[in-house]
Amino acid sequence: MKNNNEVHKAFLLGISRQLMWGYVAIAIFMIGSGLEQAFLSKQLIEMGFLANQAAFIFTIYGVAVAISAWLSAILAELFGAKKIMVFGTITWLVFQIGFILFGIIPENYLMIVLMYGLRGFSFPLFVYAFISLITQTTPMKQLPGAMGGFWFAYSLGLGVFGSYLPSFTIPKVGYIGTLWLAVLFVGLGGLISVFGLKNVRTFDHCQIEEESKEPFKDSITILFRKPKIFLAAIVKMINQLAANGYVIAMPLFLTSHKIGFTMSEWLQIWGLMYLVNIAFNLIWGMVANHLPWHRVVEWFGCVGMALACVLFYYVPYLYGPNLIAMFGVAALFGAALAAFTPISAIFVALAPEETGAAMSIHNLAGGLSQFVGYGVTGVLLSLFDTAGFVWSMAGIYLIGAVCAHFLAAED
Repeated sequence: MKNNNEVHKAFLLGISRQLMWGYVAIAIFMIGSGLEQAFLSKQLIEMGFLANQAAFIFTIYGVAVAISAWLSAILAELFGAKKIMVFGTITWLVFQIGFILFGIIPENYLMIVLMYGLRGFSFPLFVYAFISLITQTTPMKQLPGAMGGFWFAYSLGLGVFGSYLPSFTIPKVGYIGTLWLAVLFVGLGGLISVFGLKNVRTFDHCQIEEESKEPFKDSITILFRKPKIFLAAIVKMINQLAANGYVIAMPLFLTSHKIGFTMSEWLQIWGLMYLVNIAFNLIWGMVANHLPWHRVVEWFGCVGMALACVLFYYVPYLYGPNLIAMFGVAALFGAALAAFTPISAIFVALAPEETGAAMSIHNLAGGLSQFVGYGVTGVLLSLFDTAGFVWSMAGIYLIGAVCAHFLAAED
């Protein structure tokens, strides 16, 4: 049995040291995978495509992401997480090259839709397969910290470097040159994962007691056989609703004549939110190692987000374009959003003998969150004014708190 010193050497801040290169790979991979998100819609419009055509491209991409996210955990159980990560890297590179050569350069709309959609199917195979590897290599008590490390790396690559890097590369090498640069980042991330994770060993608690002969069926029926997994999926889907919805609604509200922020100030507010969120992904992971996981999600995540949603409206409504005050609100928003970090570990704890099926639902809920967020935002804004929208979003998070209340893992 390992003594405390050996455990400390194996884990740093709850993160397995044998997976450290995997976290580096995720960050670098996501720089490349998200590099075009800041400019692709503008590029498509400048190429002469209509706004609804650009929206359709992103819709197909999102559908592919959701399906692949669901499949990734199942495939990782069947063939091994590291093999699926390699497959995800190779297919991403193939479809990105096809996207550039056969879609973007000749401005062929059908090939853009096809290749970008297939590329959307590829990236979850790498990213979500690594989540499966985390569950297979990390003791149960260390899972929140390990998942916090994952979301830190993911957000650092996608939300920080992936968002800001194009502002430097586009003036130098243009849109197409930046798309080629993404190939380099993803290829490097894939190589790091291959060599950095080759000696990774798994823990017994994550092994399936009896190999399922119907993994695809089990990944659906688990929703009915284990009702808490269904509740956890609702919470996971609610997780990112405001992050996806407020990025649409709040620029319109905050930069209106009634409030008075500039677009540059809005971008600073939202950028600060992501910086705080990245830091708190690690912090909440460590906190959850010492508190009941579902309580962290319930109170700091769901209730915290309900409060942040309301403050995002009423602070500027009452005090006007006070940038310092909004920085405080954005910091609360980012910290509360990160408090959902333990939900990934909760899925595993609720079905330790069916981690593949449980994580497939976790990944599907995460993939669907973007669509639900955009859809809910569109419906709510069409029915209510901004105040009605923010109170509705706060209410949804309180529903999430009720669901999270019942997510304690049974002994």
